[in-house]
Amino acid sequence: MTNPTHLSYTIEHEWLETTGDTARIGITAFAADALGDIVFVDLPAVRSTVVAGTPCGELESTKSVSDLFAPVDGEVVEVNQAVVADPSLLNSDPFGAGWLFVVRVTRSPELLDAAAYDGIAR
Repeated sequence: MTNPTHLSYTIEHEWLETTGDTARIGITAFAADALGDIVFVDLPAVRSTVVAGTPCGELESTKSVSDLFAPVDGEVVEVNQAVVADPSLLNSDPFGAGWLFVVRVTRSPELLDAAAYDGIAR
């Protein structure tokens, strides 16, 4: 799957779609493929604070449990309840219906563009 060029990426395989002072966050197709069939998602609560580079949730697959890292600092303003109810959306549509949560960004570290991310996601 091609990584969308309008998104930003982290080395931990999260993507961000930034609009104004908010960012919608998900995991990349590379991450979803590496995890295998995702069966459980634990996301940060609305109104909680996340800090870039620190765990803020978990993704459980038939293979393993992996931490979900916050790509930016900020306050969680929305959580995708559809993906909590049906974690397989992360495998079937990681860049669309499988988004995870939205953060009101207070600080953003340097992120990767699609070309730079393609270089590490191999």
